[in-house]
Amino acid sequence: MSSFNIGFIGLGNMGAPMAANLAAAGHTVTGFDTAGTTATGVAVAQTAEAACDGADFVITMLPNGAILRSVAANILPAMKTGATLIDCSTVDVESARDVGALAADAGIGFVDAPVSGGVGGAAGGTLTFMAGGTDDAFAAASDLFDIMGQKAVHCGEAGAGQAAKICNNMILGATMVATCEAFALADKLGLDRQKMFDVVSTSSGSSWSMNTYCPAPGVGPKTPADNDYTPGFAAELMLKDLGLSQQAAEAVNADTPMGALAQALYAQFVEEEGGRGKDFSAMLPRFEARGRNS
Repeated sequence: MSSFNIGFIGLGNMGAPMAANLAAAGHTVTGFDTAGTTATGVAVAQTAEAACDGADFVITMLPNGAILRSVAANILPAMKTGATLIDCSTVDVESARDVGALAADAGIGFVDAPVSGGVGGAAGGTLTFMAGGTDDAFAAASDLFDIMGQKAVHCGEAGAGQAAKICNNMILGATMVATCEAFALADKLGLDRQKMFDVVSTSSGSSWSMNTYCPAPGVGPKTPADNDYTPGFAAELMLKDLGLSQQAAEAVNADTPMGALAQALYAQFVEEEGGRGKDFSAMLPRFEARGRNS
């Protein structure tokens, strides 16, 4: 594989280990973050535009669509023709499509490639990328996806990656709520949590939320529940993604009552019940502490 010059904008909890993995694989990576954060093996630029100077690829990992639009407007003119912009943020579908159109007008390839796998996946290079963009742009980015992750799925044109991510996380949010509800009910019925797991994880109620990311401490594989719900995926980030799913559902007139209820429950948990800063699976102690009408 060739060595590339890569600009990386957004060196937060996810971006920093992703950039470090690219550098460790032998690429020349120059990073920029407004907070001044850095990553191992990554050179520091003073501006986002400087990080993009001469880059074959620019990767962005940003908080929301408005910031993505702003950053794209600044860096696209600084990128060389024929380079590829890979946005790994989780943003609204419309923002991804609009940035893709701006990139095309500038002669820049574009892939929206939100990720699944959390901070652990970013550090371990085991992320899953859900990618939208042209065949050529996806092919160009594939070598980098192989370094940062274990799987990349080309979902369609620009914006399709975001669509896949928000649909996936709408399912995840709803199934985690249901899993936590079921454990709290099992507790009140006197059913042992390990027995509950042994049954459900091998029966029709099984799900990723139960089998892989069990919200009950000491049950199943080690998860954030075993570390006092220190986030692997924070509740406020789940709330953000559920909000994006409902924004998209409204835009296309889709009926998503379970997704809407999951959003409302996470909003209550994060904004009123101390859930901010906890893992999204901390819904279990939330339900444990509540009765039917509390």
